Amino acid sequence: QVQLVELGGGLVQAGGSLRLSCAASGPTSSNYAMGYFRQAPGNERQFVAAITWTGVTSYADSVKGRFTIYRDNAQKTVILQMNSLKPEDTAVYYCAAGLAAWDTLNLQNNYNYWGQGTQVTVSS
Repeated sequence: QVQLVELGGGLVQAGGSLRLSCAASGPTSSNYAMGYFRQAPGNERQFVAAITWTGVTSYADSVKGRFTIYRDNAQKTVILQMNSLKPEDTAVYYCAAGLAAWDTLNLQNNYNYWGQGTQVTVSS
């Protein structure tokens, strides 16, 4: 059984930075895409950023230029570096893994496995 374990998150002031990490364990495919989605209270879960196993990245427009995603394939780990955080970034962030292609990284249905979620709160 594939498991995704998330670390990071917490409370930060607007303009600050946080780093999220997600480690995959179990029989994961070496060519899985990995990424993050987030869900704010009362809203649907939305795409944030993702990366293919070859390093192709995709970002939501709302985080471009502020967030960076990268991965260590040997460690089956993905990192989301979040800078210049805004109060509207407040949400539960979920790590995901699956066989998403480079042009469909933003589609939740392409991800088979999900982490437990971690809270990110940005105060104004």
